[in-house]
Amino acid sequence: MSKTAKAKRSKKVAKREKRVKDENTYFDYSLLAVIVFLICFGLVMLYSTSSYSAQGKWGNDMFYFGKQALISLASVFVMLFVSKIDYHWYSKVAKFSYFASIFLMFLVLTPIGIEAYGARRWIKIPVFGQLQPAEFAKIAIIIFIPVIICRLGKKVKTWKGMGEIFAWGAVNAACVFLITDNLSSAIIVMGITCGMIFVIHPKTAPFLVVGGTGLAGIVIMVRFLGKYMVESDDFRWGRIVAWLDPEGNSAEGAFQTMQGLYAIGSGGFFGKGLGSSTQKMIIPEVQNDMILSIICEELGVFGAIIVLLLFGFMLYRLLFIAQNAPDMYGSLIVTGIFAHIAIQVVLNIAVVTNLIPTTGITLPFISYGGTSIVFLMAEMGIAFGVSRKIRIE
Repeated sequence: MSKTAKAKRSKKVAKREKRVKDENTYFDYSLLAVIVFLICFGLVMLYSTSSYSAQGKWGNDMFYFGKQALISLASVFVMLFVSKIDYHWYSKVAKFSYFASIFLMFLVLTPIGIEAYGARRWIKIPVFGQLQPAEFAKIAIIIFIPVIICRLGKKVKTWKGMGEIFAWGAVNAACVFLITDNLSSAIIVMGITCGMIFVIHPKTAPFLVVGGTGLAGIVIMVRFLGKYMVESDDFRWGRIVAWLDPEGNSAEGAFQTMQGLYAIGSGGFFGKGLGSSTQKMIIPEVQNDMILSIICEELGVFGAIIVLLLFGFMLYRLLFIAQNAPDMYGSLIVTGIFAHIAIQVVLNIAVVTNLIPTTGITLPFISYGGTSIVFLMAEMGIAFGVSRKIRIE
């Protein structure tokens, strides 16, 4: 056989092997579909929710919708780009990302830090506008904690190993809380860390004991410090007081909460109809953390159930990818993404229904927020990157 014939044959074999490999490569189109649907649904609800306030504040009822739509479109390309990256590369930059997130938080205290709504949580970025370092910290924890777990090996099942993992997460969460004054993001960062520890540890009892003790401690603290909270000028204590007695504080601290509950109650099962909300004209910054209350008012409990089912399906697909990932690092990364989405959705619902004090936490993919949607889509890109390594037999 001539050299030319051999070269042609090898090319054909290479093409055939590539075609077989591509056919056996998994891509989660179900997850992609639910992401696209949530973003589109979020844009519709954002316009319905914010058109009145945007018209009054900016003179343009499309202000929030247009800005979020452009960022969402750009974030889709971010997701697709990130999905092409081999997720093992993140292990090489994970530690750098961890310390970079802390460095970005300290930049909030410099002249490039931006203060809004009484909190200094953003930094000014040329061309891109502004960035919330706490959002970057969540991704940093998601890719870094699995590196620590894989390095520890069987030691992660010991108290010393769990303590080391917990310490890395606690330091980052403390920076989020103390430097950027963002309690809700600190809770999420710590929740992601604890979620990974829970998954890799063979026993459940220690977590139940720690969780029960912590919950009992919080209840006791709230009860015995009630008098101090009433007299204190700290806004967080004020939020707890408003949570404990929303009707008695409806004029100030619990105004947003009470109006949100009115919106939920007035929507009934099928709602007043899209765009027919009246509470959106009263609730301040309703397009952020209270958007679920307007969904309930306009689309009713039925609409809220659909939203929850969509998030449930998203979590199911992430769980599927985590279970079928080719190695522990990929599985833990997707587990961290799963924990982030689950915690944020649960906390937002709890705030809107007044089960916990107001924290300012948003509803993923639906609430207004450019930084949030970009980093959420980057996380989805990482999940798709892991799913691409799954081979179908």
